[in-house]
Amino acid sequence: MKALIVIDFTNDFVDGSLPVGDAAVQIEPVISKLTETYAERGEFVVMAVDLHEPGDPYHPETKLFPPHNLRGSDGRALYGALEQVYEKHKDSIYWMDKTRYSAFCGTDLELKLRERGITEVHLIGVCTDICVLHTAVDAYNKGFDITVYEDAVASFNPAGHEWALGHFTGSLGAKVVKSS
Repeated sequence: MKALIVIDFTNDFVDGSLPVGDAAVQIEPVISKLTETYAERGEFVVMAVDLHEPGDPYHPETKLFPPHNLRGSDGRALYGALEQVYEKHKDSIYWMDKTRYSAFCGTDLELKLRERGITEVHLIGVCTDICVLHTAVDAYNKGFDITVYEDAVASFNPAGHEWALGHFTGSLGAKVVKSS
């Protein structure tokens, strides 16, 4: 069985305070369509959404990035049509706050996957070389099979994006595929 994990596709990461920019805008239709397809097939869909507290001096990202995905902000809202897809299927999509790059770190994601007998995770979202990568590494270390949709991931760092796509296959044994 498989699950779709949608990583950090929020206003702040697309065109807000920590924007991937046009590369993220361009993949929005694919992200929304894949999420809709998985939800309509009754497959487990996880909305893994970055969460930060305003002015948190202890979070390691505070030194690295401007404030983003702050609790209660519009920046945490899902971007574009993905918000409508989520609203339509929110009874079956699992919303999961995360406070680190990996969707597994400090969350109940592994438990939710294992209790459903899921052995394969499909990853989409941003940033390819940060949160998607760290989620993939943790999935690999936990024994999950991994698929990454190359036309549904993006980064503000084009070189990092390309490097991560190669790392997924070369070091994690992941399948990197196109959605079509």
